[in-house]
Order: sequence, then structure tokens, then C-alpha cells
Amino acid sequence: MQNLNSVHLNGLRALEAVGRLGSLQAAADELGVTIGAVSQQIIKAEAQLGRKLFDRTPKGMVATEAGLPVLARLGEGFQILSQAVSAAQRQDDTILTISVAPIFAARWLVHRLDRFSACHPDIRLRMYATMQIVDPSSSDVDITIRVGAGKWPGVKTELLLAQEVFPVCSPAIASKLKSPEEILAVPAIIDGPAMFTWEVWLREVGLSGATMVPRHVFNDASLCLDAVIAGQGVMLAWQTLAAYALEHGQLVDPFGIRVRTGFGHYFVTPEGVREPKKVTAFKNWIRDEMAESMRIFA
Repeated sequence: MQNLNSVHLNGLRALEAVGRLGSLQAAADELGVTIGAVSQQIIKAEAQLGRKLFDRTPKGMVATEAGLPVLARLGEGFQILSQAVSAAQRQDDTILTISVAPIFAARWLVHRLDRFSACHPDIRLRMYATMQIVDPSSSDVDITIRVGAGKWPGVKTELLLAQEVFPVCSPAIASKLKSPEEILAVPAIIDGPAMFTWEVWLREVGLSGATMVPRHVFNDASLCLDAVIAGQGVMLAWQTLAAYALEHGQLVDPFGIRVRTGFGHYFVTPEGVREPKKVTAFKNWIRDEMAESMRIFA
């Protein structure tokens, strides 16, 4: 392995990341450095290896014919290294690393973490709030919670909560709504990246094909919720997004009509791996918390 001394590890990491992700920007985001730094690392690594592994094109970095087998081997090698690091880190039963979407973390989970610590004082939580789908088998993440159809390849999934959507608005707006059709006159706050549209709910109440009048469109559901709390309109929310605001009287579900989207909140864990006690403890705790939280929708 003495030949490894001739090439910097950061350069090899940059080569592998760009080869796998297909762009300097994506590699820079993953590695936590600038695009310029990644570009420089690749230039140095190519010089140290004595061959050009990428062509710079208007469409991005494209692997050369000579680079393809090298990048494939680098990918295999870093996958093995990642699994080794994960195995070592999982031996610490006092640290539980979870990955959740930022919205779920901010609007539902963080309000309850003190209760987890009270129940399990011997376990310290480490949380990654990210939209990126994390592979728990090749990272230091012990468990992930994600919203989707629950059919991600290569992992074990367990349904935590079937997603239901419903309109929410401020108490002042809710006081003026007597029937579902009246919501069509209320400005809508739209969650641009949402996996569903208003048609899901409108169809349920006999208003299929009707159009909501948008006031704002945001790329973040948490911002949408804040705008609705401020009285700027109505949005189509789901249980974990709106539960805290509903419980504290900041928002109202004016009709009590909730519709399933076909998606759900899922636990995502490594496939074919014996579940650590700390993961089981977290899953049992969060199921209890979820059941308690969902009582407001009963």
C-alpha cells in the first residue's frame, strides 16, 4: 500500500465524490468545502496519478475512458471505508445518531427531546437535520425517519405514521369558514416541493377541479406554516407539521376532514443488521410520543 503515500487522501475523496455525484457543486456540498477547493484537489490528484480522469465540459465533469475503472474502484474502496467507520461508531451504545428532515425536526421532534433524555439518560442523541436521503448501512447514522412511499432500496422500512393532509388557518380566518367550499375564497399559501396538491383534499369534499387562489409560494413547508400562523392565508398541512401549532391554539383545522396521501413517516434502518438496543429504545419512545401527539386528531 506504499503507493497510497504518493496521493493525498483528500484528492482521492474529491475524485470519488465528483465521479459518483457528477458535479463539482454536489461534491463540494457533501465534502463541506468550496467548489474551488474540490477543483484544486482533483487537479493535484490527477497530477499525482499521472493521468487525466475527467474532461471538463459545458455540461460538467465527465469521466474519461481511463478514468472510469479508476473511479469505480475508488467508489468501492470508500464504500468499504465508510462501512468500517460506521461499524466502529455503532459500538458506542451511549450515542444514538438519527437523520430526520429539518421540518420534522423543527416542528415536531425537538419539542419532545427532553422527554427522551428523561426516559433514557444513558443515551445521548446526535441529530442530522437534512433532506438528503442517508444510507444507514454506509454512514454513522443509526436510524432515519423519512416521509415517502416507504420503498427505498437496500434498507429496512417500518411505517410510523400514515400521512394525512388537511387545511389549517389562523383562528380569525377559521371563524369565517362554515363550509368547505368557502375555503376557495381564502388565499392559499403553497408549499412548492410538496408531494401532493390541493386536489387531494378538494376531491374528498366534492370540489374536484376547483382552484385555490395562491398568495405565496415557498420552497419550505415550515415557512408556509409561519405565514399561515401570521394570518396570511390557508395551507394544506399534515399531522406532524401542524400538531404543535394546533395544540397551542396558533392554528385551527376548520373542518376536521383529513385525507390520506398514500405517503407516510417511516423508520429507515440498515437491512440485515441486528437492531441495537438504543435504536429499539428510540423507536419505542417515538411511537409512544406519536400516539400521544395524534390524540388531538381523534
